[in-house]
Amino acid sequence: MTGTGARGTDVHQHLWTPPFLAALRARRTPPYLDDWTLYLDGEPPYPVNPADHDVAARAARAEADGLDRALISLSSPLGVETLPPAQAAPLLAAYHEGAAALPAPFGSWAAASVHTIDAPATAAALDAGLAGLQLPATALADAAGFARCAPLLDLLEERGLPLLVHPGPAVAAGDVPSWWPAVVPYVQQMHAAWYAFRAFGRPRHPRLRACFALLAGLAPLHGERVAARGGGRGEIDRDAFLDTSSYGPRAADAIVRALGVDVVVHGSDRPYADPRDLALGEAAFHAFRVANPHRLLTGEERDHVR
Repeated sequence: MTGTGARGTDVHQHLWTPPFLAALRARRTPPYLDDWTLYLDGEPPYPVNPADHDVAARAARAEADGLDRALISLSSPLGVETLPPAQAAPLLAAYHEGAAALPAPFGSWAAASVHTIDAPATAAALDAGLAGLQLPATALADAAGFARCAPLLDLLEERGLPLLVHPGPAVAAGDVPSWWPAVVPYVQQMHAAWYAFRAFGRPRHPRLRACFALLAGLAPLHGERVAARGGGRGEIDRDAFLDTSSYGPRAADAIVRALGVDVVVHGSDRPYADPRDLALGEAAFHAFRVANPHRLLTGEERDHVR
């Protein structure tokens, strides 16, 4: 992987800590783990690689990737955030407990129930010094979703903390290949959340910094269609970021052409994907890994060209 030599930030990784693994194994309905096999509603059983959740091994990989910070998030496709509160609470508590105990270079995004909005509980989780809050795209897909989640987004604005929008649970009809949820429902969810944020989220939350996983499902590439249908081209929102997870040079290049280099951040989605060499040059490499993540997480400007 090319680079300037500067160490950087990965805003999107997943790592299941011992408390969270134990909480998943204590369940008998989805989401749950049977030994190392994961069962979710709407997806085929998934064999989890234990090495992917070895904290020491993952810290070594982050070091090898040239990272000084790797942010862990609760994977929203698990469906934890949408469970009834009595079921979600033990899993959320275990996730936050494990996240707080992770060594450097790890940091974490908080997680919150979207079944029953509880802003004080989310505030307590953020009090532990977490980077911001992750919410599932399925909870932010329309005006009603943004209205329901407004207390959580207000909290982030008040504290100057960012939002990470991540694909949520995928419900696949019929017999589909294993890759289907990640390629079809996840992308559709992110597309909807990107435009819902533009239409409903940004007017309500003008100071909120938001990051959309997997390049928002490439939603910004539909700008010409939006303009043709009366949505206007609009100004580029420099506080709406996109992470690169699972995408390579062609997709990243297209997003940069549509929105510019200043809103793309490095997110690998490890262990489900590895970091990619986007081959866009040293200035873009530094922007994606150093300058833009800094601005996403702190709101402070930093020159992205060395």
